[in-house]
Amino acid sequence: MLQERVSGVLLHVTSLPSYGGIGDFGPEAYNFVDFLAASKQRIWQVLPLSPTGYGSSPYSALSAFAGNPILISLEILADQGWIDRDRIANLAPHSGPCDFGRAATEKLPLVEEAAANFLDRATGDQRLRFQKFCTDNHSWLSDYAMFTVLRRTYEYASWHEWPEEYARRKSDALATLMNERGRELAIEQAVQFLFSEQWCTLRGYCADRKIQILGDVAIFVNYDSADVWTNPDIFELDDQLRPIRVSGVPPDYFSATGQRWGNPLYRWSTLKERGFDWWVARIRRSLTLYDVIRLDHFRGFEAFWSIAADEETAINGQWVKAPGHDLFQRLRDVFGDLPFVAEDLGVITKEVDELREHYGMPGMRILQFGFTDRGSHLYLPHRFVPNTVTYTGTHDNNTTLGWWLDDTGEAERANAQTYLGKIDHPAEIVWAMMRAAARSVANVCIFPLQDILHLGSDARMNTPAGIGQNWAWRYDQGTLHPDFAYQLGALMEMTDRDGYSAPVEGTEAAGKPTEDASKRAELGTTV
Repeated sequence: MLQERVSGVLLHVTSLPSYGGIGDFGPEAYNFVDFLAASKQRIWQVLPLSPTGYGSSPYSALSAFAGNPILISLEILADQGWIDRDRIANLAPHSGPCDFGRAATEKLPLVEEAAANFLDRATGDQRLRFQKFCTDNHSWLSDYAMFTVLRRTYEYASWHEWPEEYARRKSDALATLMNERGRELAIEQAVQFLFSEQWCTLRGYCADRKIQILGDVAIFVNYDSADVWTNPDIFELDDQLRPIRVSGVPPDYFSATGQRWGNPLYRWSTLKERGFDWWVARIRRSLTLYDVIRLDHFRGFEAFWSIAADEETAINGQWVKAPGHDLFQRLRDVFGDLPFVAEDLGVITKEVDELREHYGMPGMRILQFGFTDRGSHLYLPHRFVPNTVTYTGTHDNNTTLGWWLDDTGEAERANAQTYLGKIDHPAEIVWAMMRAAARSVANVCIFPLQDILHLGSDARMNTPAGIGQNWAWRYDQGTLHPDFAYQLGALMEMTDRDGYSAPVEGTEAAGKPTEDASKRAELGTTV
């Protein structure tokens, strides 16, 4: 797919207007896929699907392997008979920002209730599928279930604050846990099975419409995660199991003091001695969830910013070499061609470019970065090469309309109009940027849904190093009007990015466009 000339849409699952206060794998997800098909899109890009920790960030995960239970659709569980429909009648409605707290307190217990009912009522074939899932995922599933049960037992304190026999995973303590709380552990495993069943069904629906999933793998994992608790020897921890050095990036476009992410750093020498077994398992798991993987913070595979754990900011760090070539060669030996996209933004050296190019990975180009006064012309289409994925902006950027109205100065606006043409009305910048991305030689272009909908700063998904309403944006039910699908599909046809000879039959958004939409598409103006 990365060698084809295609287009896609960036939308995290939580941003769907689903029932229960947060986007999920329910009916609205299928409506969105229908919209993608009608728009002649070939890619749906999502953020990490992992269970979230601090700040509800998908990049602050409790596990690099598990799925987020609040993405499970209760409507589908009710249709399947795993929970009575009247048990979900009073959940939060489709509209409004994500309410992560309410989802955790109201929705998650119902998911676990449905999982318990599954254990009690599952038929022979269902039980066989569950047993196969547990067998196929034994390398992480049992440990994750124990982590989840213990975390709940100790009121969600970080694992290093648990009693020592659990923090240090004493075998007798874990054996007692499995014997005495087997039902709770089985429920957590069943929750993961239900997640897998729903996501795989949705992914199959995408595949039937020639849409592939571009998923995200964050390079680092949370300290408070099942991964570090289970594998402390592959992370830079001291004798008290606390981080010695942590991750981040130096001062950059997003922050004058850099970003202190705080993730523990890997003991790369240990991983290399073990044949990078943990990374092999992680990519194997990711390839059961996604067709293509975006490697977040790719430059960290060549060299990473190391910060002493007692530093409050990322300023006083240093670059440390990572064994990227050894890792990717091992992954290539195991998996063959690597379906990776390298997130190569930020401070990029020739060594990072050489690593990416050696393994044939496309890099990323963000159009919003191309109009600054810092000589960033490599982010403009005339500098692109085919093996590139271009974006108007990503989840870490403002929306294009918000960028134009709130973030650009006089010089940037002048540069943009020199390159794109005169912008008489603010909304025109959105379609001008989308046309520039689509007409570029980049094999793949991705549009955040917020840009397709022409939304402003209030629809921004994330402000790096910021606080507040990050990750909370959802679009309203009924927003995906057929006019948007028609206009986007017309652009795909004219730029040779369409993958369909006809819209998917039965898709509401694929219906005949309104007369106004047809005229707007012909004129190339905004919706």
